[in-house]
Amino acid sequence: MDKRQAAARFRERLAALQAGAGLTQTALATAIGIDRSALSQLTSGANPRLPRAETVISIARHFHVSADWLLGLSEDRGTQPQALTAVETEAALDAEMRTAMERWHAEAAGQKVRYVPAHLPDLMRTEAVIAFQAQASEQERRRLQSQTRTRLHFSRMPESDIETCMPMQALELFARGQGIWRGLAARHRAEQRDHIAATLEMLYPAFRLYLFDGRSRFAPPMTLFGYTRAAVYTGEHYLHIRSRALIHDLAHGFDSHIRHAAVHAHEAAEWVRALPVPEL
Repeated sequence: MDKRQAAARFRERLAALQAGAGLTQTALATAIGIDRSALSQLTSGANPRLPRAETVISIARHFHVSADWLLGLSEDRGTQPQALTAVETEAALDAEMRTAMERWHAEAAGQKVRYVPAHLPDLMRTEAVIAFQAQASEQERRRLQSQTRTRLHFSRMPESDIETCMPMQALELFARGQGIWRGLAARHRAEQRDHIAATLEMLYPAFRLYLFDGRSRFAPPMTLFGYTRAAVYTGEHYLHIRSRALIHDLAHGFDSHIRHAAVHAHEAAEWVRALPVPEL
C-alpha cells in the first residue's frame, strides 16, 4: 500500500469513527488534541499526507481502536482491549482539585448531553448555596464557583443541547430547607429558587429540565455525553463508562424518565418559581 492509499484509508476510517460518535469537526479536534485546521488538512483529501505518530496514537486511544487498523495495516479494530476497559473508576477530583467532568464536557462539545444532578443543577447554584455546600472550606468554595461558571459557559455555547432530569422531590426538599439543606436561610432558598427559574427561561430550549416523581422512578447522578461516554457519580469517584451498549442502556433509561415526566421542560421554570419557601 503506497502513501496515497494509506492516507485515503486513514481518512475513510477516521470519518467512520467520527460519524459513529456523532462528533463535530471542532469536537473531534478537541478530543484528540489538535487544531481544527490541522484536522481539516488530514480529512480533506486534498493531499495524501499521513498524520504524525502522536496524532494516530491519540485518535486510537480516544476511539479504542488499534493504530494499525486506523492506517489500514490491519483489519483488526482492536476491540478486545476496549471490552476489558469498558467501565473504569476515575477520581472526581485530581491533585489540583480539577474535575474530570470539566474535561469531559470540553471534549463533548457539539454532542447531546443528558444529565441527572446529585442535588441541584450545578450551573444554577447561587453564591449563598455554594457557600453553604462548601461550609468552612474556602478551597472547596472556589472550586464550586469555578465549576458553576464552567457548566454555565458550556450551556450557553451555540451548539449546546442539554437535557436534565431529576426527581421533583429534590427541589421541594430544597425549597422547604429539609434534608441536607437544613439550616439554609429561607431568603437564600428563595433566591436560589428564583435563580433556577430565571436560568431555565434564559437557556431554554438548549437546556431543558424535566422533573419526574421520585416515589415511582429512580435515576442515579450521572452524565451521558452523546453515545461515547457516560459518568455515574458515586461520591469521590465516577464510574467512567465507554461501552456503547451500556451507554445506550443508560440513555434509554434516561429517555424513559423524560417520557414519564410530571413536569416537562416548557413548564419547568413556572413550576420552580411557584415552589413555596417557608421559614425554618
